[in-house]
Parts: sequence; structure tokens; C-alpha cells
Amino acid sequence: MTDDEDTFKILIATDIHLGYLEKDAIRGNDTYVTFDEILKHAKQNDVDFILLGGDLFHDNKPSRKSLHNCIELLRKYCMGDKPITFEILSDQAVNFSTSKFPWVNYQDENLNISIPVFSVHGNHDDPTGADGLCALDVLSCAGLVNHFGRSRSVEKVEVSPVLLQKGSTRIAMYGIGSIPDERLYRMFLNNQVTMLRPREDESSWFNLLVVHQNRSKHGATNYIPEQFLDDFLDLVVWGHEHECRIDPERNEQRLFYITQPGSSVVTSLSPGEAVKKHIGLLRVKGRKMNLEKIPLQTVRQFFIQDVVLRDHLNLFNPDHPKVTQKIEAFCQEKVEEMLDEAERDRLGNPQMPEKPLIRLRVDYTGGFEAFNVMRFNQKFVDRLANPKDVVHFVRHRECKDAKDEENINFDELLSRASAEVMQLRVEDLVKQYFATAEKNMQLSLLTEQGMGKAVQEFVDKEERDAIEELINYQLEKTQHHLKERRVEAVEEKIDEEVSIHG
Repeated sequence: MTDDEDTFKILIATDIHLGYLEKDAIRGNDTYVTFDEILKHAKQNDVDFILLGGDLFHDNKPSRKSLHNCIELLRKYCMGDKPITFEILSDQAVNFSTSKFPWVNYQDENLNISIPVFSVHGNHDDPTGADGLCALDVLSCAGLVNHFGRSRSVEKVEVSPVLLQKGSTRIAMYGIGSIPDERLYRMFLNNQVTMLRPREDESSWFNLLVVHQNRSKHGATNYIPEQFLDDFLDLVVWGHEHECRIDPERNEQRLFYITQPGSSVVTSLSPGEAVKKHIGLLRVKGRKMNLEKIPLQTVRQFFIQDVVLRDHLNLFNPDHPKVTQKIEAFCQEKVEEMLDEAERDRLGNPQMPEKPLIRLRVDYTGGFEAFNVMRFNQKFVDRLANPKDVVHFVRHRECKDAKDEENINFDELLSRASAEVMQLRVEDLVKQYFATAEKNMQLSLLTEQGMGKAVQEFVDKEERDAIEELINYQLEKTQHHLKERRVEAVEEKIDEEVSIHG
């Protein structure tokens, strides 16, 4: 597809996670270096705008270093005298209704924008607190990012597209920022998600959706099935999933295409993260599109292998007195192989970080014993970016009855390994606690759902005032109700009214 006055050129990326491990001596600057590369590609390819799919920041409250570096890079690459060659036809007061400056940044007479950035928020940098603000709102207020796709309602989602035109090409750009998957799943089932269409000549628009949700199934309702999305869409840019599947995949039921750019930094040592990282250069002309994938050169290498010891019984006899030493030597050989592969892969690319990430997952089911991992890791301390967690031992367990897993034993909780505890959802802990608590410990003024959400924000988002704000809100709401009902100031009557109202 040739570049001309009718062709949109859009750089797409997602899950940049600025600030991830920024205090790590080796990996601390990885996210900033790669974000610099992404913006550099946008400038070199003379794109019309950049479209981000959420999780620009790793932390809900980014550090000053993260914000500073982000602002510095956006100013460096996205501000300047280059003219903007497309226009917005939709009502910007609706598209950017949550902003104090509800218009696209390049139309602000006080700013000189050369490459506009449009972004939805992710689950890491989502709005929290009493004011419902997120880091993207700070960048939006500073005129550096156009934050769209946010829904304030918990009952329904109405998505109004940003309507763009360049020459004869028109794009309807829809955005859905991160919403808890179970809630959004339920809203889709109840037909509470509405995607508005342009009023004029619907068939002439290229319909583009950017979404930040689970694509792979993590439970019965903890994901968004592709078939939930409207069939009038042409392309879906799917954020949140870190595996790079950037080549457009056709959904044969709904007949649209999905591109999943994946993250630009490795945040978990899992197989999906080992796929080579790319961003996309999307060209749209009329109703036709072309997606060119651009490999990222500054991403730290990551190699992962699985070893199942019982598949090597010819090498390892579980009853042999020195079997553990043999397993350790075997694992060392595997790590050396991955290091050699990393060195070969790095040849000719000076931008790539020198020390790779290596993960060896060892399944020692079948009577084998694990060797000393800390001592093993010390052998590679100067050659790896993750010397503390090179080897990970796993052992398959027998499946337990699902009913047993639903009941959380709080006496055993403190003795669990931290990794297991982290897998428990805070809301489930709160719900389980009050379900088993004695009558005098039950909630009356507050709700389990509200308390669970407040505790989750306190734990996950470091919202220190979340619980206090919930209590104050519920107190004011209840006091207002009691005044309206003119309840007599007697403790028993107040308790009775609160229990009915609650």
C-alpha cells in the first residue's frame, strides 16, 4: 500500500510498562530505552499518530523517574512543527469527556504537536481513588497524550468513536479501557455494551477498536470472547496480552481481524514473553489495511526451556545417591546452551542489552529432589540479567475437588508460600472472611463488594485512603437516607433501618 494523501499511517504498540523494575541495577532502564525506540520508529516512519493499547506505566502510581522519563521522551519525539494531515469529525467533548481539556492536543493553540498519541488505560495504570484519576490523565492534562475509551458507569458501556478523516479515508476509532473482565463479560451478556456508529454512510468507515482485556481464557468469565465484539469491526488492536501475535488473525465467526502487538518488555518469565517483540505500522486507505511489523531491537533477550526429569530416566535414577548432582550438571549444560544461543542471536545488534534473561523450568515429579537453587544461580551471576531466578522447580499435584479450593483456611494462609498467596484475589479473601465470620463480625453499614474493592485498591494500587474514603462515602449516604426517612434517634430503630437499607 503506497503512502499518499488518502493513507493513514498509524504506529501501534501496547503494554510498554514504563518503570518496570526501575530499581534493578541491570534491567532498570529497559522500559525507557525501548519506549525511546518505539517513538523513534514513529518519527522515522512519519506516522500520522501513535495508538497505544494500555499499560503505558507498570505502576498505578508511577514514580517521579517514570513520569519524568515518559514526559521527556514524548516531548522529544511528539512535539514539533510537522503539520497534522488528518482531522477529527466527531464531538471531542464526548470523546475526551473525562479531560479538563476536552479536545485533541494538536488543536490546542498553546501546544505544538507533531505526532499525536492516543491511548486507552490498562489494568496497571487504571483510574483509582476518590477522583478516579490515572497517570494518563496527568499526561492528558499536560497535553502530551489523548486519553480516550474510558467508561465511568459500572452498569453499561457506551462507546462513542473518535471519527478521523485523511483525504478520502475515514476511520471510526473505538476504545475500551481496562474494565474488570467478569464485569465486562456480564455486561456483554446482558447487552449493556453499545458501540455507536457514525450517523452518515456507515459502510464507508474503517472501524478500528482498541481494547485492554484478557483474550485467553482465565476462568469461566475472566476473559472477553472474541465473538462478543460487534461484527461491523474491521480490526481489533488487543492489549493486555503480552505474547506478540501481531500478524492480523481473522475471526471466522465475526469476520474481523485481530492484531495482538504484545508487550515491549518481559515482565514475567513465561513462554509467551519469549516470542520476539514487535510493534506495528498500520496503513489504512479506504476500507483496506496493511500491517507492517517492526522488530524491536532494544528488547532484552529471553530464552526459556522446560525439562521433565522423568522423561530422562535413562540419565537419572531417582534412587541413585548422586542423582541430584547429575541433575544439577544437566541443568547447567542447558543454561549454557541458552547462553550460547543468546550470544549468537545478539551478533550484529549493538542495541540489544548484553545480559539475557534465562529461565529453566524443571519438573521434578516422580521422586526426584531439587538441588540448591541459590548455589546454582551464583554460577551465572555475571552473565545473566536474572541471576536470582534462573531455575524454577515445579511438581505436578493431583487435582483437588473444586469445592475444597473455594474454601480458604485462614489458619494455613500465613504458612503458604508467597507465590501461592499472591494468586489469591483480595476480593475473594474479603468475601470468604465475612462468609465465615461470626454474627457480631458481619458487615451492616458497608458491603462485602465495596469493602473487597477498597481493600484491593489499597493492596494492588497503593491507594492508602481507599478504605477511609469508602467508609466516609457510605456514612454520608446512610446519614442522608436516615434524614430523608426521619428515623427516630434510637439505636435499635437506626440498626433496623440500616439493615433494611443496606
